[in-house]
Amino acid sequence: MPAKLGMTAEQRQAMLRNQASELLWYGKITTTKARAKALQPYVEKIITKAVKVYDDNVETQTKKADKKGKEVTVKSIKDSPKKLAARRAIMAKLRDLQEVKAFSEKKSDFKKRTADIQHPLMEKLFNEIAPKYAQRAEELGQGGGYTRVYLLGSRRGDGAEEAIIELV
Repeated sequence: MPAKLGMTAEQRQAMLRNQASELLWYGKITTTKARAKALQPYVEKIITKAVKVYDDNVETQTKKADKKGKEVTVKSIKDSPKKLAARRAIMAKLRDLQEVKAFSEKKSDFKKRTADIQHPLMEKLFNEIAPKYAQRAEELGQGGGYTRVYLLGSRRGDGAEEAIIELV
């Protein structure tokens, strides 16, 4: 039974959703020991689900007419039904974070860079994080163990045990 952390179920679920999203986006967050320990299995299950289906794509060919009326065969790569179901299940457990414009980046460059990305956190999870851990699982012959918790000691003010949770 998971720790209640002094919150109602809705508050706890919202806190886990927010912290899991931040952890996957930034790779490392600082929180209390109890929250880090509650967050660890939540994030591990999300990453495991992504690792299982990240490369499950379907290639389709469609015929379309171009501007001059000629038929052109267009190839497109889409998610398989299994990957789409996993993506939607993961989206229900995370908060969607948006790309942030860099300080020195022009607005037009930012729009070009983010034009075709609707859900940046999902893209990062399926295109960067999942392949990295799938390769790690092949090399080590084991799955899981995607996160690490470091204890920092007591926090000034309220004395709560602080911890850093990061992706390995």
